[in-house]
Amino acid sequence: MASQNLATLYNELQRAFDARPSDLKKCGTLLAQLKVGLIEAGLLIPQGETNLHDLVVARDILEIGVFWSIRVKDVPSFDRYFSQLHTFYTDYRSSLPPSKREFAVRGLNLIRLLTQNRIADFHTTLESLPLPADEINANPYIRHPVNLERWLMEGSYSKVWNAREEAPAEEYKFFVDSLMGTIRNEIASCEESAYDSLPLKDATTLLFFPSQSGLLVFAQQRGWQVDLTAGTITFAKKNDEQVEIPTQKLIAANLAYARELEQIV
Repeated sequence: MASQNLATLYNELQRAFDARPSDLKKCGTLLAQLKVGLIEAGLLIPQGETNLHDLVVARDILEIGVFWSIRVKDVPSFDRYFSQLHTFYTDYRSSLPPSKREFAVRGLNLIRLLTQNRIADFHTTLESLPLPADEINANPYIRHPVNLERWLMEGSYSKVWNAREEAPAEEYKFFVDSLMGTIRNEIASCEESAYDSLPLKDATTLLFFPSQSGLLVFAQQRGWQVDLTAGTITFAKKNDEQVEIPTQKLIAANLAYARELEQIV
């Protein structure tokens, strides 16, 4: 590598990351040191003629940074690492050997775009992937976010929920959980507009909580009144406006998906 110190730190990072479980604290410390080293060596944003082995190592460090960011639930850090990888995946694509982590990283970024509701960017990014269209479904890391986007557009929230267990990598579950949080809040807003109250069992199923305890925490966050004796939940009304028909239809559709999920489970 560009320096013996970088090589030593890189080897330590690999050991800490590959440990079971990963030593996340040590990884964080090493990644911070390695990024400084990459900057000093001109490898974080490489330009011109650069040793190919050094570029492969720099790419690997940044890819580990992507997965480390998800494991410590640091989304801004994920965004930064992915942005820094862009040069390696595009400008140096023809020069470097393929990375075994590339499509796992690209798939994570696609789901990240879904969590931000950046649907146009999702499709633009998908179309720019170095994959023929007929190979997208054959790649599990790309197929997963493609399916999620389709189910979100269809309103098939039960399929999004089930997709968590079908994630091609553990890190994918983090963003699926984030998607479900957004979905829950959207459904909850519709509930508040369309109903005065619901049975606890129905609300638990409708909001895709695996147990009633999760619903109770969520209800407290939204200021709902829970009557455990009667087994009902009363929604906090924000206004007295009439419910629009589209909202009622959405609630009905969501209830249907929830009951469908209940039958599957």
